[in-house]
Amino acid sequence: MPPALSFAAIILDFDGLIVDTETSAFEEWQAVFRQHGHDLGLDRWQHTLGTVGGFDPCAHLERLTGSSFDHEDLTRQVAERHRTRCEREPLLPGVEATLGEAARLGLQRAVASSSSAPWVEGWLSRHGIRSLFECVATGDEVERVKPAPDLFLLAAARLGIAPHECVVFEDSPNGIRAARSAGMRCVAVPTALTRALPLPGAELILESLAAMPLYDVLRRLQDPGGSVARVEP
Repeated sequence: MPPALSFAAIILDFDGLIVDTETSAFEEWQAVFRQHGHDLGLDRWQHTLGTVGGFDPCAHLERLTGSSFDHEDLTRQVAERHRTRCEREPLLPGVEATLGEAARLGLQRAVASSSSAPWVEGWLSRHGIRSLFECVATGDEVERVKPAPDLFLLAAARLGIAPHECVVFEDSPNGIRAARSAGMRCVAVPTALTRALPLPGAELILESLAAMPLYDVLRRLQDPGGSVARVEP
């Protein structure tokens, strides 16, 4: 019989972890900056990842160009193009398999995202996986989004699980900081966008959720004295 697990739940981020909605958002804003003769680098954009309000692209563009923009209209235009591109994005590799394995292992499952409930719930339903989660915690339900721990603590409370019994899967530095602040173990699953960023606090870095069976991930976290390792599929 396989060794028992000391964890009772997994909590997944949404943007960049379940669906890669982050790359297209960055690319659409990059296109806007190029239209005005400027570049938008990941060094700036990284502050938006996993959180809300970490970077204002409209204000930054105004500073670079010395011109004024209708922030609401520009943001709306970019958001429309972004949503259209997201409609073509599939679930990221390993998402459904990980959730299915979690259910077979008797683990509860939640989403904790700094994005709004309509955004997260809408995409989960669109991809037919909302029923695979016991609960969803979103940014419009807490006072502080990531890197604060509030979202992960809310998800754990709704599951009725102690924070130390939860394992978080995240793709962004802000999300990892939030998970560790919540007293939870954290596995990083970076996207092509966040792979270039430092991921301090992650105990394991997976190339994708398909890189390792969930049971093996959790067993690895239980083993004392392990160091951060990157696992490729």
